Formats: sequence, structure tokens, C-alpha cells
Amino acid sequence: MAFRSNRLAVPDLPRTSHLARGWRRVAIAILAGAGSALALPPLGWFPVLWITLPVLVLLLDRAPVRAEKSRLARFWPGFRVGWSFGFGYFVGGLWWIGAAFLVDAAAFAWMMPAAVLALPAGLALFWGLGAGVARIFWSRGWPRIVVLAIALSLAEWLRGHVLTGFPWNAFGYTMMPVPLMMQVASLIGIWGVTFFAFLVAAAPILLFSREPRARFADRVAFFVLVALFAADLGFGAVRLATADGAMVPDVRLRLVQPMIAQDEKWASGQDDEILGRYLSLSATGMEDGKPAPFTHLIWPETAFPFLLAERPNALASIGALLPEGTTLITGAARAEADPDEDVEARVFNSLYTIDADGLVVNTYDKVDLVPFGEYLPFEHFLRGLGLRQLVALPGGFDAGDRRRTLAIAGAPAFGPLICYEIIFAGSAIDAANRPGWLVNVTNDAWFGDTPGPWQHLHQAVIRAVEEGLPVARAANSGVSAIIDPYGRILTRLGVDSAGVVDGPLPAAIRGTIYSKYRDSLYFVLIILAGVVAFTAVFTQTKQRN
Repeated sequence: MAFRSNRLAVPDLPRTSHLARGWRRVAIAILAGAGSALALPPLGWFPVLWITLPVLVLLLDRAPVRAEKSRLARFWPGFRVGWSFGFGYFVGGLWWIGAAFLVDAAAFAWMMPAAVLALPAGLALFWGLGAGVARIFWSRGWPRIVVLAIALSLAEWLRGHVLTGFPWNAFGYTMMPVPLMMQVASLIGIWGVTFFAFLVAAAPILLFSREPRARFADRVAFFVLVALFAADLGFGAVRLATADGAMVPDVRLRLVQPMIAQDEKWASGQDDEILGRYLSLSATGMEDGKPAPFTHLIWPETAFPFLLAERPNALASIGALLPEGTTLITGAARAEADPDEDVEARVFNSLYTIDADGLVVNTYDKVDLVPFGEYLPFEHFLRGLGLRQLVALPGGFDAGDRRRTLAIAGAPAFGPLICYEIIFAGSAIDAANRPGWLVNVTNDAWFGDTPGPWQHLHQAVIRAVEEGLPVARAANSGVSAIIDPYGRILTRLGVDSAGVVDGPLPAAIRGTIYSKYRDSLYFVLIILAGVVAFTAVFTQTKQRN
């Protein structure tokens, strides 16, 4: 029985071709995908991608297709390789989610193995789709690298948008470990960088072509990609060298990181102790007769194990703490009575601003809730199977209706983002009312000292670069930080530490190209690359025929 696979000839093909068959192909793909996760925070070992992505290309080169089958028959062999690679990448990058199921082990530990494997398996479907489509249009030489980058970046874009989206650890983050390499996000955003990352990471495979007709073109393509990577670094260097580093006058931030364990946070009888911990940390360095060390105090997500608006004594204690002219920004649960008396009150994961009199000035309700964490998708069906969301709240949280920009005394208006809302590129702000800075309050204590909090921080850093806005990030257990509009962390407090982070507020810069055009430039880039790649594929096919 005849097979064809458009295999790329490489020097060691006779000794290794058997490794790309059957279960070995799957195992190699999973291991290469897991190795790619080393490029994610906290390690940021991006050079590993120059090994793992060429492995993916080789496996797709050798994915067999029966000779008598149509071009569409290439899809499933490509899908299997792409899914296996993606499964390894997501297990390697998301294994830490299992820690959340151990906070209340008696109720949730049984779900941990399924969650740690089921979520990556589901996310990997997008990579399988991308690799399968790329395999349909596979060819010799450099065009296949471009086709693969187009297909996988589009698959990642879909992952970030389908069914509310889950863009955590989009592949572009692997190529932006330091501010020098982040600045291109101000032009093309995370999805454009994702396309660029696939393209550059796969480039080394072009050095191994042995076909005389393709060798020269592949070498030229390789050096073009090297030049693009160098241009990325050059753009970053120039942009950082010309950054003025201005600060907003008369604004002094204090971020409080209380380090309250998740199981302790919701234990009964802890209300006064938890509030006292916030008040005590916030008062650090405050002395009678001396200016307050802050103008704006920021506490993390759902700071209290109670409804703040229903505790006048708690608001009074906050008012007593705050010096005249200062403001507290804090996460807190908020309840809203339903007009139908037979329906329980709606509860929101919210952000409050509170003045020095202990009065609530403004609120924002979280729009993007965490599936299975804050609410249960397909609730009636899944509850029938014995599942519920991780948050100990009957029915979970309700979602807010839209992003908002909140005015605040003594500082520019800010864009509130609660927890993982900050991972959604292109929708981090109210575009009709651009804020002067972003406030990201989060918990992250669910995940302890794992890569999770560092990955979350990294995505907040990239939002700062994309939007040209500083970010003040207050996390219960870390990482709390002040980030400037160029992605430089000015000051921070790491994971599993209690304390405060003090610092000025960096000034916003003019709206970036990405903030003006959003994903439009990414799609223009994809169209242009597609025209180039498919023209080359068509030419190759015509020459063979």
C-alpha cells in the first residue's frame, strides 16, 4: 500500500524515521509540547522553542497519508500531531491548576486529576485543528513554516474567543520574557506576536533542507526570519531608550498583600481578624502629624469574607484608617436584591472605591467570570453530576454587564480589572473612555507558590505594553506590582509574602497602534502572509505537475 507524506529530507532521517510512527509519534509530540512550556513564566527559557517547534514540523512532515486519498485526508494525521503537541504544552503550562482542588480537598480533590488532564485535552483541540488545516496545505521548504504559523496562530485566536475564550498562555507569551522583547506587542498585540513566535521558533528547520531546489530558498527564508527577530529586538531597544519614565504628580500608591490562605479566608469566625490584618498592613509607617505614605490604597480581590456594604462597622474602620484626601480601592463581594422576591439576591465579584469618610463612591462588577471557579457552565446538567464551582457561594457569582472607566479623586480615571479579566487582549478597557491606568485586583492564593501567579503577572505586563497604560496589581498572596506602560516592573512583592508595595503611579503614554486598531493589524498580517505562502505552494504544485 502506497503512502505519501511530503517528508522533509534531513541528514539523520534513516536513523530516526521509525521514531515518528504510531505511539512514538504521539509521545514525541507530547514531550516536545511539554518542553515548550519551559518558555513560559517563571522560567522564560524561550530558546527551547528553537528545538521543540522544529520537532513539530518534522512530525508533520512525516505524518503519512495514503497515496490514493485526497488532499483533505492529510487533516487527521496533522490533527493527531497538533493535538498531541498542544496537550503536552498545556499540561506543562497548566498543571498548577490542580492546587485549587486541594484548598478544600474533601470536596474537590477527586476532581483534580480530571481537571489537570481534561482542560489541556480540550484546549489542545484548537492546536489539533490548526495543525490539521496546515497539513492540508503542506508543501516542501519554507512555505510550510508560514502556513503552520498562520494556522496555529488563528487557532490560538479562536481559543481566546470561542465560548467566552480562555487565552491563558497564548503562545506569543513565550517570546516575550523581558521588556526588550515585549515592545512589538504595542504594534500587533498578543495575537500578532503569537504568529511571529510560531514563525521564528520553527525557523531552524529551514537549515536542514537537502533538496537542491529548495535549499537556497530555505536559507534565504531563514535569514529573513533572523532579520525579523533582530528587528524586533532593535525596535524594543529604541522604544525603551526613548521612554521618558514620567510619573503622575502627587499620586502615591500602596498595594497591600495580606497573604491570607484560601482555606482560612472563608473559615467561619475570621471576619474581624482578616479585616484587622488589612488595616494593620495598610497603616505601616503611618505616624500622627506626618503626611500619609499613600494617596491611594489598593486591596486585592474579594478582600473580605463578608458583604462589605452590609457591615457599617467595617466601613467605619476603613474610614478611620484613611487619612483625609486618600482613597481605598478594594475587591469585595456585592449583593443586589432581585425584584422578584422569590429569587435569591444576585452576588457580584466587585471592586469598590471608598473615601476617607468610609463611604462607597463607586463600584464595578466583574464581567469575565472564571468557568468552574466562579460559576458553573451548563449548571443544571453539571450539578446533576455532582459538580459545583470552587467558590463557596450557592449558585456562584453573577457577571457584570460591561467594562467601565472609574473616576477617582486625586488621580487619573482608572480601568478596573478583577483577577483574570486582564488576560483578555483587546478588551481590557472601555474603548470609548480610555483610562489613565489599570488596576488589577486578584487573589491567586488558590495556586500557592506555583507558576500560575507568575504567568498571571506576565499577562498583566503585556496588557500594559499593548495599551500604553501603567498597571497597579494587588494580589492576596502575590505577585503585587507596579508596572509602567513599557512593561517594566518598578516594584513588586513576590509569592507567599505579606507586606505592602509602595510607589508612584507611572504616567500613561499616548495610545499605542494596537490600542487604536486592535486585532485588525494581526488579520492584515495573516492575509499578507497567506498570499505569500499560498502563492509559493501553488507554484510548487504547478511545477510538480
